[in-house]
Amino acid sequence: MPRAMKMQKVLLSSAALLLACQAQSAEQTLQDIVIRARKERPPVGVTIEKDTLGALRPATSDTASLLRDVPGVSLYGAGGVSSLPAIHGLADERIRLTVDGMDLYAACPNHMNTPLSYLDPSSVAAASLWAGIAPVSAGGDALGGVIQIDSPPPLFASPGQGRFFTGEVGAFYRSNGGAYGANVAVLHATEAFSLGYRGAFAEADNYRAGGTFKERLYANPANAPFTGRAGHTLPLDEVGSTAYRTRNHILSVAWRNTDQLIEAKAHVQDMPYQLYPNQRMDLLGNESYKLNLRYLASLAWGTLDLRLWHEKVEHYMDFGADKRFWYGLSSGGPSAINAAPCTPISASCAAGMPMYTQSMTDGVKVKGDVALSSNRLLRLGAEWHRFALDDWWPPSGGGMWPGTFWNIRDGVRSRLAFFGELENQLSPTWLALAGLRYEYVKTNAGQAIGYNPNGGGNQGRDANLFNARDHKRAFNNWDMTVVARYMPHPTFELEFGFAHKERAPGLYELYPWSTWQMAALMNNFVGDGNGYIGNLDLKAEKANTLSATFDWHDENRFWEFKATPFYTRVANYIDAIQWDATANAPRVTPITNNFTVLKYVNQSARLHGIDLSGKILLGKTHLGEFDIKGVLNYTRGKNLESGDDLYNIMPLHAKLSLAHRVGKWDNALEVVLVKGKDNVSDVRNEIKTPGYGLVNVRASHSWKQARLDFGIENLFDRLYFHPTGGAYLGQGTTMTIGAQGVIPQWGTAVPGPGRSLYASLRYTF
Repeated sequence: MPRAMKMQKVLLSSAALLLACQAQSAEQTLQDIVIRARKERPPVGVTIEKDTLGALRPATSDTASLLRDVPGVSLYGAGGVSSLPAIHGLADERIRLTVDGMDLYAACPNHMNTPLSYLDPSSVAAASLWAGIAPVSAGGDALGGVIQIDSPPPLFASPGQGRFFTGEVGAFYRSNGGAYGANVAVLHATEAFSLGYRGAFAEADNYRAGGTFKERLYANPANAPFTGRAGHTLPLDEVGSTAYRTRNHILSVAWRNTDQLIEAKAHVQDMPYQLYPNQRMDLLGNESYKLNLRYLASLAWGTLDLRLWHEKVEHYMDFGADKRFWYGLSSGGPSAINAAPCTPISASCAAGMPMYTQSMTDGVKVKGDVALSSNRLLRLGAEWHRFALDDWWPPSGGGMWPGTFWNIRDGVRSRLAFFGELENQLSPTWLALAGLRYEYVKTNAGQAIGYNPNGGGNQGRDANLFNARDHKRAFNNWDMTVVARYMPHPTFELEFGFAHKERAPGLYELYPWSTWQMAALMNNFVGDGNGYIGNLDLKAEKANTLSATFDWHDENRFWEFKATPFYTRVANYIDAIQWDATANAPRVTPITNNFTVLKYVNQSARLHGIDLSGKILLGKTHLGEFDIKGVLNYTRGKNLESGDDLYNIMPLHAKLSLAHRVGKWDNALEVVLVKGKDNVSDVRNEIKTPGYGLVNVRASHSWKQARLDFGIENLFDRLYFHPTGGAYLGQGTTMTIGAQGVIPQWGTAVPGPGRSLYASLRYTF
């Protein structure tokens, strides 16, 4: 079905539902749940305002990108709905990510199913972030901070109201990639009972860059449109492997009385595909099922918060539509592939490369807030998590033959944690918070098995060496946070603190055992095109962070300016060194200007920088209200042992926004400025990127029950390469490195999207 017809169908369906809903009474007096813990004002924390979330949602289907305006946050490029947030250069498992209070983990050797990808932006009701010196009560087993994303809480009828029905329906369209989707939410509630459902789907084709960029992809520029599939080519400005389709559902049930709340949420995701421009494989199936139970009670001594959850993930990877499927005899050039596809499956001819991952996550959290006095609050808690993982690759021929390759078999990572935290209002001008957290982390994995113990890539040697060792590992980790807030005057605040954080290595850092180039290339969750080998000898990372936030503002916050310098030093930082598979030792002569294979090792690192942010109300006239907001971040990361720069550190960048509000209109003109990236990781052959500037415009109009958003991203259709977007591997014969001909060559970064017009409509009833 043509894209225009699809979009027309979505809009017509939404309109029909909108008209049907107009018969419902919209004048409901809603009441938030009455059971609330003491409201915290978390140190060095950021809560994204509701209006900010509403303005950012229409332009994206990627929940992580809702954080992009937070000072100090950048995004690792990935699939269209699965970018990874980084805080001051620390990303992925170095950040504790929670969705509706659940600690979740990526179950994929490429980390394609990141925790935030399981919640559609339309379902995000609240987002909070702590950078670096996060309170121990917010989470552990992380260095860079904590990000909490929550869907809407349950609503109940007001006393005497009886019952009510409410809901929302919305749809969107974006021109670049023809992205479209819709969402619906309904809720029925009484004073004691609440039942709700939220559903959303989103789909997009490949997006276009702001210009042609593929001339360097192949040794022969004439092969630039080549994908490896007979009769399938891509235009020179089309960014291959950026299409996606995803569907998400949340069913919630809640009950309350005067001082208790019981809530259950079931999350279901069905993602038929999400292609990756910076990975050699694509996600071709991801199903996730979550059950999340919560008990919240207000007791004589304080507040008790208990949560239990279970998650099951079934994940499948192979080559998507823009990457070569058949590997084997006819691997020469485009003409050979077009003329003689490599069939059938045999020991010399491979049909794709199927890869399966299955995981189970179980967790329990209990936290008590005890009011020791009117000025002192004690938080005590305990947590238990268990993450079980199997990662296997069935035979498909062409060297991946005749048995199943077990990348990680019977992998388990469990955590048991206890914490205590005291918040004390020492005086009207001083607030102090101190906390201590202990975590016991255990990991294990079963025996390694290759496709063929006598096959290529030293499969037999590596498996025997791995299997001869004990795979059990245990880590005793301690976290400590000490923060103070000083408020000497209504126009100035100072927050400063110190944090010691520890993180045990993950399963995909410890247990991938094969030095074979093909197998190593499958273990890469940073998008740099290299292959990675696990290391059983890794130690826990230990980070010490100093940070302060200086906050100047007027009493009404019509203007404000914040500056947050930070310094982090990490012992046992998990970096990588180039590895010689033949000698099974560190590479003597490093490979440069090409993709390579690396092994994880502990080293030491330093990160430092500053976040600046501010706003000022320019004035209010008959033309409306005008204000300016700005954010600037500088982060520098260094490996203190090798002298190398750390990988994927965002260079100096800034964003300036001129906002205008008049009546029901809310408009903004935004300028994004990014410095060229010259400080790159040499060991990874990280690709340098030039600086750029982008202009975005957006507008919205609100009615009593409806809101219309529209705008233009990258107004001037600028060709740019995102500094943390990774290496372009979106098309072609992606499973080989170092060869010439039609294989994608090293040196091209993933370009960002060109101009895109978008519009969305939301109606509440």
